[in-house]
Amino acid sequence: MSLDNIQLTPFLLQELFKKSLIELDASELHEERSSASSFTILGNNRKRIIILVADDETLYLPDEQLNFLLGILSACGLTMEDVAIVNTKKNRNLTYKAIELELKGASILLFGVSAAQINLPIEFPHYQVQSFNNQTYLAAPVLQEIQDSKVEKTKLWNCLKQFFAI
Repeated sequence: MSLDNIQLTPFLLQELFKKSLIELDASELHEERSSASSFTILGNNRKRIIILVADDETLYLPDEQLNFLLGILSACGLTMEDVAIVNTKKNRNLTYKAIELELKGASILLFGVSAAQINLPIEFPHYQVQSFNNQTYLAAPVLQEIQDSKVEKTKLWNCLKQFFAI
């Protein structure tokens, strides 16, 4: 392997270049800092789509599950620019109100995260699109379980088509 042909994944590129490569003047810098969330997120959240996961061992997701999630996003016509991945195990004070106020979430996907874990006052089963508080929710099992089951993949895909109007 030569150093001339190194290929970096989109995830690694985002991790390497977290800071802007362009110079900002003072007013732009202040605006950027004020819009920053107190939560650790992966992605730029341009379409206000929040993906909640729960993993004790990694900051966001293990590589295999992250790649599976990127495939799901791609099938939905989305990229990491459009979403924010939040690990509930690393962001302990995450509630549905914080998702609305700080992350400006409009669409929230819960993978292995229950409604009670984010203090959502309603319960709903997996694969049921649910509206509450001007937000749309979809709960599903953990990504590993979906990745290992063709039946679960089919259920998720059918719900995502409705969720994102594909």
